[in-house]
Amino acid sequence: MTSGGAEAEDHGARRALGEAVRALRRRAGLSREELAARVGLDAAAISQIEAGEADPTWGDSRRIAAALGTSVDRLAELVEELEGES
Repeated sequence: MTSGGAEAEDHGARRALGEAVRALRRRAGLSREELAARVGLDAAAISQIEAGEADPTWGDSRRIAAALGTSVDRLAELVEELEGES
């Protein structure tokens, strides 16, 4: 069982990850459908990740980062930056 604080932190991290993925996807000039095809997911899954409603697996995170021309490390840095802004 998680505490309310941990749940809020997890939600904040999911939201920040979604914002980071969306920003990088737009910067790369990709639609959700194009990113989904490159990653091996459907566009609805990408939409849920971007909305902070889903946690991608480690493998999905690696494929998302690669498809966006970045590393998982850089993606994590972006998430931390966005978390700090909220």
